[in-house]
Amino acid sequence: MAREVIGVRAVVCPEYGAPDVLRIESRPVPVPGAGQARVRVRAAAVNFPDVLLIAGKYQVGVPTPFIPGSEFAGEIVALGPDCEEWTVGDRVTGTGLYGAFADQIVVSAATLTPVPGGVDDHTAAAFGVAHRTAYHALRSVARVQAGDTVIVLGAGGGVGLAAVQLAVSLGAEVVAVASSAAKLATAHSYGAHHLIDHRPGGLRDALRAAVPDGATAVLDPVGGVLSEPALRSLAPGGRFVTIGYASGTVPRIPLNLVLIKGVTIAGFQFGNIAADEFDRNERELTELLTSGRVQPHIGGVFPLERAAAALRELADGYAVGKIVLDPSL
Repeated sequence: MAREVIGVRAVVCPEYGAPDVLRIESRPVPVPGAGQARVRVRAAAVNFPDVLLIAGKYQVGVPTPFIPGSEFAGEIVALGPDCEEWTVGDRVTGTGLYGAFADQIVVSAATLTPVPGGVDDHTAAAFGVAHRTAYHALRSVARVQAGDTVIVLGAGGGVGLAAVQLAVSLGAEVVAVASSAAKLATAHSYGAHHLIDHRPGGLRDALRAAVPDGATAVLDPVGGVLSEPALRSLAPGGRFVTIGYASGTVPRIPLNLVLIKGVTIAGFQFGNIAADEFDRNERELTELLTSGRVQPHIGGVFPLERAAAALRELADGYAVGKIVLDPSL
């Protein structure tokens, strides 16, 4: 993808397909309307739904051509009318369905969040989606407490590695399941107590050896063939939280297991979290970030021109933690 220097540079998906369909284009500088802000993007994090959106396989479709990218950090460079709560120069972070893989983006000012002092742009961009997903799932769906045992599938990915860090911060014993020694080593560095490489097979036996009395909870952002062995590894009354299907396969769960073990299977959606719990979780999560107790693991930083390579690394399962695009590179 050749670099353009006129107007706003943007990564554009002209048609659905693999990440290689992406190209760099020059777009007019967007003008914010009422209640909107234009943000100079300093960092944009790459997430698995971006891959699905580009492929036309996400649960919500976006007509082509469009600018992918759902998570960003930067500073406000222009404001439309009715944005009294913000000032040009404020550092902010935001999320949306698309539009972040560009030099600048226009969004509703109401959707922006201030970046805490001392937090850099890469960290701010990489923290929001993965850590918020993991923390709300742990606190309000799995209801993890100190002393619990938590199995985290996909423990080397963005949500999985965030779940490892956050479950440890809650005082849980963590079993990290991932697909490479590098991912497991990273999970261990963030406090995982048991490490399981699922590639050789035999995950059910490995989990039984790690947690012979069964786990309190499972967080599953992967799906596929890993889900059932993890479900079988729950203790009676345990909680299984399904977050996504990065494997590309929605698992078929034998419901007799749910009946026999008396476990609960719950899906995670932000909108299902009670307002008071949501606010509590957000406060706690911000404190964890600003105190330095939890930080996103950024496994790679790419320029906009290499957005396709960044997305391929994620789609092919090689990414460890989060990947960030930096338009200044």
